[in-house]
Amino acid sequence: MCRLFGMHAGPKPVTATFWLLTAPDSLAEQSRRMADGFGLGVFDSDGKPVVDKAPMPAYEDRAYASAARTLKGTTFIAHVRYASTGEDALVNTHPFLQDGRLLAHNGVVEDLDKLDDRLRSLEVMDLVKGQTDSERVFALITGLARQNGGDLGEALTEAITWIAENLRLYAVNLVITTDTELWAVRYPDTHPLYVLQESADDPHRGKRSARISVKSDEMEQLQTPAVMVATERMDENPNWRMMDAGEILRVDKDLNTERFFPLPQHPQHLLTLADLDPHTAASQHPLKVAGT
Repeated sequence: MCRLFGMHAGPKPVTATFWLLTAPDSLAEQSRRMADGFGLGVFDSDGKPVVDKAPMPAYEDRAYASAARTLKGTTFIAHVRYASTGEDALVNTHPFLQDGRLLAHNGVVEDLDKLDDRLRSLEVMDLVKGQTDSERVFALITGLARQNGGDLGEALTEAITWIAENLRLYAVNLVITTDTELWAVRYPDTHPLYVLQESADDPHRGKRSARISVKSDEMEQLQTPAVMVATERMDENPNWRMMDAGEILRVDKDLNTERFFPLPQHPQHLLTLADLDPHTAASQHPLKVAGT
């Protein structure tokens, strides 16, 4: 299962150091099913996106997969890919960039021919450079945002509602970042997605994950609050909560959070693991986390 991570550190940029695939079991027990790609994205001091990603499987280059990446920004997005659609190529590696936004996705959406027709009707098919369902879902959101004047919340609602009503899907969990906002969606309840609003004086502060780790000495020294979203609890902090099925979460530049529930309760064409082809089904199984 792909790993998602998003973090908003508030109005002042901070430096965060990331490690990917650091768990002892992740290259031993899963040696031939490691990351088909991994990437990080931030926005620099001018609000321009900076993306660092690679499509290689982790077992081909342990040093690269485990190397620290130091990036500075207010919002951060990271993704470890277990491919379900599309070859191992840079164009298929998350996060994707469209119209000044970054997206990482976890799940499966099928009937891509129908989705492509919808993208053509919105005149955004040119945004799709690779083969993934994820990039196409992003293009749908982008096309609808262009159409409605840039309201990302409305575009997310309309895009996922349309997918839920017209396409076969297994899950549409995603994180989108801009230079000032973080958005997250969990739909329906197939895969977990957790959120933590960490205060400056939270006694449980600490960020460590089996798949993606992030550390910021600057945040610790300045006792900077943050909001994090991840596919698994990154530490033992008891304040992590599972996002509800159908929840859309928005975090603004001041770390104020809003929750919305505008999506259909049940997708019209919900897939199960048994409905997926073997390769895709294998990519969606939860992975064993070290110590569990």
